[in-house]
Amino acid sequence: MDFELMHPRDQLVNTMNRVYHSEMTTLSGGNLSIKDDEGAIWITPAGIDKGKLTGKDIMCVTADGTVVGPHRPSSEYPFHRAIYEQRPDLSAIVHAHPPSLVSFSILRRTPDTRIIPQANRVCGPVGFAPYALPGSEQLGKNIATTFGEGYNIIILENHGMVAGGDSLLAAFQRLETLDFCARTLIRAEGLGAIQTLSEAELNFFNHRHYVLPEFTVATHSSRERDLRQQIVEIVRRAVSRYLMISTEGVVSARLDEDSFLITPTGVDRGSLTVRDIVLVSNGARENGKMPSRSVKLHQAIYEAHPNIACVMTAQCPNVTAYAISESRFDSRTIPESYILLRDVPTIPFKTLYTDAPKVAQLVSLSSPVLLAENDCILVAGTDVLNAFDRLEVAEFSARSLIDAARSGWKFVPIGDQEIKDLKVAFSLE
Repeated sequence: MDFELMHPRDQLVNTMNRVYHSEMTTLSGGNLSIKDDEGAIWITPAGIDKGKLTGKDIMCVTADGTVVGPHRPSSEYPFHRAIYEQRPDLSAIVHAHPPSLVSFSILRRTPDTRIIPQANRVCGPVGFAPYALPGSEQLGKNIATTFGEGYNIIILENHGMVAGGDSLLAAFQRLETLDFCARTLIRAEGLGAIQTLSEAELNFFNHRHYVLPEFTVATHSSRERDLRQQIVEIVRRAVSRYLMISTEGVVSARLDEDSFLITPTGVDRGSLTVRDIVLVSNGARENGKMPSRSVKLHQAIYEAHPNIACVMTAQCPNVTAYAISESRFDSRTIPESYILLRDVPTIPFKTLYTDAPKVAQLVSLSSPVLLAENDCILVAGTDVLNAFDRLEVAEFSARSLIDAARSGWKFVPIGDQEIKDLKVAFSLE
């Protein structure tokens, strides 16, 4: 079902589910609202378990102030109302207490979204609102004033965060993306200097050439249908395991010598359907659909390597911490890590955007994983599950390395002779 055509109460329940189960708020914390075309504000209730919210629980405050519903509107209703009055261009608001963003809140700092281009483009600049009593008119004034300065997402001093958007999905994506930035920055602390992108570098994301000619699909083979379902299921699993978020992550899979399937651009990864997946054949895209911005990179990899059947790019917090810092990611932690990942090279930021053929030559089944500075991890595999396994192992390995580094003890990698033995035993050459 099209999210934007869902009733406001169903959008609010769906989104609160995602916020709660992504551990971005607690049973009693956080609140969401939508302002409809008639001026009514639909809002989550006060004092109701956010993990079991239903459509019947959602409250409505009509334009004339009448309260409709079985509960009390959220105690933070005053700041929702104040934001809508200050910013009539906004139609939805998300307030939550993700631990990573609360960390920034209590440090009186805002996360830097210039660590990867997608995050910066989704969130924009991040504001900061001074503390006031929860539920008070002063808190509403502080938050609305900050939104009035042009910010679409802000950190609340010693409280949490608030995001607005022209839809509830847009507001949620700002929350989720800023939370990703905060998690990644926290993980990167201690790995050395953190690299951010200049405006010129960020602009590469906007100007990537990825529009292909169209063709009309006549039929869909059974193999294609199966592969579409595999892609949807693995993307949703990646989102549920925080390896991807709603705005970031690409999966493609080879269909035949001249064709592959790829996830679309601008579609929420968490609600992806088989119909959203884009068929690319002989350099043309399925009519009426727009493939990922990285479609030409994936195409170059498939053309260079007939034995590669799946390519994924993702921004996972732990492994991305290495992509934004000066530390090298070392896969020699446990045998499984090295067997699946091999040595993981890091390529300069611009390479993914400006030189797809070069990237295609760097990746292979003998070197199936690479990191792109301030961007993503790229993995290749013999099928969808093989590539996803590599993605998971990379994120788990990065987490182990970061946690070990925080102990203050020295990381001891698997030795050179042991690596040689692994290469022989598992035919890794």
